[in-house]
Amino acid sequence: MFQHESELQVTISSFESALNLLDASLGQLEAAAQRKLDLERSRGNLETELAIMQDDRARLATDLDGALSRLKQVEVAAGHAVQRLDRAMLAIHSALGAEPAPQAGRPNGEH
Repeated sequence: MFQHESELQVTISSFESALNLLDASLGQLEAAAQRKLDLERSRGNLETELAIMQDDRARLATDLDGALSRLKQVEVAAGHAVQRLDRAMLAIHSALGAEPAPQAGRPNGEH
C-alpha cells in the first residue's frame, strides 16, 4: 500500500491535520449551539417580561378608568353640593331679610 515510509508520514500528517480541523470545527459548532441556546433562553425571558408588562399595563389602564370614573362622580356630587349650599344660603338670607354678600371666587356675587 505505502511504498515508502515518507508516504506513510505524509498520510499520517494529513490525517492528523484533518482530525485537528474536525476538532476545531466541532468546537465552533458546539459554541454556536450554546449561543443559540442562550439566545433562545434570553428570548424566552424577554417574552415573559413583555407578557408581564402587558398584563400590568392592562391592569393599570383598568384602574385608571375606574379612578377617572370615580373622580367624575365626585365632581358631579361636589357641583350638586355647591348648588344646594347656594340655595340654602339664599334661603337663610331671604328669611333674615338680608342681602346676600358676594361670594369669593364668583364675580359680582353670581351664584
